[in-house]
Amino acid sequence: MRRIRPLLAAVLATSMIVALPGSGQAADTDYRVTVDMSATGPEISDQLYGVFFEDINRAADGGLYAELVQNRSFEYDQADNAAYTPLTGWAPRSGNPQVVDDAGRLNERNRRYLKLPLPGEVINAGYNSGIRVENGKRYDFSVWARTDQATTPLTVSLTDPAGAALADPLRLAVLGATWTRYTGTFTAKTASITGRLLVSGGGAGTLALDMVSLFPRDTYKNRQNGMRRDLAEKIAALHPGFVRFPGGCLVNTGSHYGYEAPDWERRRSYQWKDTIGPVEQRATNANFWGYNQSYGIGYYEYFQFSEDIGAMALPVVPALVTGCGQNQATDDPALLARHIQDTLDLIEFANGPADSEWGKVRAGMGHPAPFGLTHLAVGNEENLPDAYFARFTQFRAAIEAAHPDITVVGNSGPDDAGGTFDRLWELNKDAGVAMVDEHYYNSPTWFLQNNERYDSYDRQGPKVFLGEYASQDNRFYNALSEAAYMTGLERNADVVRLASYAPLLSNEDYVQWRPDMIWFNNRASWGSASYETQRLFMNNVGDRVVPSTATGTPSQEDQPITGAVGLSTWATAASYDDVRVTTQDGTQLFADDFSGTDANWTNIAGRGTWAVTGGAYVQSDAAAENTMVMAGDPAWQNYDVTVKATKQSGREGFLVGFGVKDSGNYYWWNLGGWNNTQSAVEKAEGGGKSTLITDGTTVETGRTYDLRVSVLGRTVSLFLDGQKWGEFTDSQKVEPFRQVVTRDARTGELIVKVVNAQANAARATVDLNGGGVERSARVTTLQGDPNDVNTQYTTPIAPRESRVDVASTFTHTFPPYSVTFLRIKVRSS
Repeated sequence: MRRIRPLLAAVLATSMIVALPGSGQAADTDYRVTVDMSATGPEISDQLYGVFFEDINRAADGGLYAELVQNRSFEYDQADNAAYTPLTGWAPRSGNPQVVDDAGRLNERNRRYLKLPLPGEVINAGYNSGIRVENGKRYDFSVWARTDQATTPLTVSLTDPAGAALADPLRLAVLGATWTRYTGTFTAKTASITGRLLVSGGGAGTLALDMVSLFPRDTYKNRQNGMRRDLAEKIAALHPGFVRFPGGCLVNTGSHYGYEAPDWERRRSYQWKDTIGPVEQRATNANFWGYNQSYGIGYYEYFQFSEDIGAMALPVVPALVTGCGQNQATDDPALLARHIQDTLDLIEFANGPADSEWGKVRAGMGHPAPFGLTHLAVGNEENLPDAYFARFTQFRAAIEAAHPDITVVGNSGPDDAGGTFDRLWELNKDAGVAMVDEHYYNSPTWFLQNNERYDSYDRQGPKVFLGEYASQDNRFYNALSEAAYMTGLERNADVVRLASYAPLLSNEDYVQWRPDMIWFNNRASWGSASYETQRLFMNNVGDRVVPSTATGTPSQEDQPITGAVGLSTWATAASYDDVRVTTQDGTQLFADDFSGTDANWTNIAGRGTWAVTGGAYVQSDAAAENTMVMAGDPAWQNYDVTVKATKQSGREGFLVGFGVKDSGNYYWWNLGGWNNTQSAVEKAEGGGKSTLITDGTTVETGRTYDLRVSVLGRTVSLFLDGQKWGEFTDSQKVEPFRQVVTRDARTGELIVKVVNAQANAARATVDLNGGGVERSARVTTLQGDPNDVNTQYTTPIAPRESRVDVASTFTHTFPPYSVTFLRIKVRSS
């Protein structure tokens, strides 16, 4: 997962909406789809579509991990989140409970525990609105406890916020000073989504508590330490070919040093040996996304879950180069050697016999048989290509020497193009790497423009693992653009061997990132429009591509780039001066030397601290992100904008906007972006961004730069201190009608997949070139308004099943804004 700019209001691309004159209704557009049933296209990988699970948006604790108690081991810390205390999630009801870390702890890795003076009570509120219980269902309680008395009575109750009982209480007796695990089971008498877990100790003295846990008995596959059933079932319903895990930014951020008590770094990269063994012995960690992660879902549970849903496991290990805005390489040969050995140990944990060192650990956790690991990725979105690849090469050499059957996956950085991308692809290709992981999050327009991306890839080069991609919103229009793009992935199945939308899960009350595939709270879960689209593709893949072509949509004449100008910063304080906008013939449209006020400028982002100071326009908040101010006329075209810019402090550089229409639609020249490691021109549409050109320019603090952007038609030239920095022409066509055809050998069916991402119905003649087919075909359709969003209470985007008559040549009208799959039975020859 890479850091991207926050999403703004979604705006549809109106250039694709064509109406009948005077009718107010969309017109039909005619197409022809020609299928060459006598030709053979690429074979499609059995694992083509999978899922990527990262603990973001509380995807694990409070999500897929079925534990109902928040902060069960009292390990929350300000290092995880500035608002946290060790009692976050808990409240004292009586007594004066204290969380301590002393020699009386349960173990070295799970160091903190609760001391409860007696009599005393503490209560836990779970996640979201509280602990959810269902009438008649069973819930397993456990706690590690000890007492300084011979016996201490312990009462555990499930209540609503007012104290009314949701189940009969558990009455336990804690015996003596040795840590012991105590258990019991509740049977809910009534349903609630606001439940509380009340733990009460009686008598005198002090009671010590740790690992206070409540699990529903009804987990996925009834696994102990298991997965929340409804979420797991939604993932399983996708029939994913693989599960990528655990990150993402969890893999390549923070310290790469290991746990060393007592002064360990809480912000550690995800290291697999921390996550196995008894849950009470697993260390917790500060999650990159701003909360604590318990490692209740660790590598064993990940492998087990992948096996349970019939998916290939694809773990990602740290490469000792941080990304996600950190961009640092750790130079420690001994540490690198340790991580390489840890990776070899991970492979043995997954695949080794039950009597091997790490296979024995796996068998002891309950899985004597090997998991059958075949693929492993090293690193995630590293932005220092040469430093990353030097370390990747050492991992790869060691893995291939010990396990030549393992496919070692490299990566190409955090973007779909640019200097880092090009360099990493060069390095991977020259080294003969088998597979390269690409990531990108772009606007719907980008996906509709780039269907042919993989048509030109080297068929003899590394294969592509598209490990993270999404269109930047959760509306149906975003799903349509993704669906259109997926037809290109399938058409190029000989190059693209694996692909996964990201992220997978989001708890609606703890969101760090959107869009997301599956949304949930403590009582319900629902698939987004993208989930329904992914499920349709993932359950109708086919075995082989059948070559086909389609006519395109009549295009409108290109319009010049239009818009006002803007200034912005990102985690940087900067000053701007002498802004001038002139036409190509030198006519002045706008000028501001900031000798007066800032009345010409509007803060369209609503962030930052802007003021005219000392004859310059200064944004002084070095922590604020995306502080765009705008000036001028959104109808401007064919102009030059010049500005002087000086960085005062902070992490990045300057953002100069042009073609600015509003807060979600603009271009900007991002100089010194990504923690001042590179520069680029980015295009925002509907809040989603794509990168047009990039290089390695960085920005010096205190130096004044002369910047000029020249916009002519759809061509933009950029000048830095009088020297040409770059140029691009934004002329890619948006194609809303896309299709691909595959063959399902098991059922003997052609699968004709058509995406119509426009307001017009698409009336298509489908020519099977004389192929014999059964008369009736099965049809599955997703269709709706482009702004439709699935929620807990309404799911306007859902599949509809029907049947239609077909022949060797037939006509079918594909509805506006729709994804349609026709399964056509081929007659035996």
